Amino acid sequence: MKDCNQCGKCCINYANGGLSASTDEIDWWDTYRPDIAAYAKDGKIWVSPETGEPLSSCPFLEKVQGQNKYTCQIYFDRPNDCKYYPVNIAQMQKDECEMLELQDLKNLRKAQQKLDRLMIDSRPAFE
Repeated sequence: MKDCNQCGKCCINYANGGLSASTDEIDWWDTYRPDIAAYAKDGKIWVSPETGEPLSSCPFLEKVQGQNKYTCQIYFDRPNDCKYYPVNIAQMQKDECEMLELQDLKNLRKAQQKLDRLMIDSRPAFE
């Protein structure tokens, strides 16, 4: 499995109503990051503050100028849905994650174990 190359596919694939946030996360944003809270409605995130409709992309995803890379403007305050991604190899396959290598696809169990080790500081291990 390769290191993340910041292709942005995970952020792009889960815009348009595909992510949610807990009440605790939204309450924290309301207090400390109202700029993020403005894009949350009824537990859903990345909705237009003006219309309440899902946005087609995360408002905090920024393309690095002159490169095919993206950065997250709210990385340290991002929602758990983002912190926990990717959960499993199947999700990475579906999303065409560029971290996957051919050897990962040949042994999915070993690849999942490697992913769990990589993500240990970000999320609970997938079971």
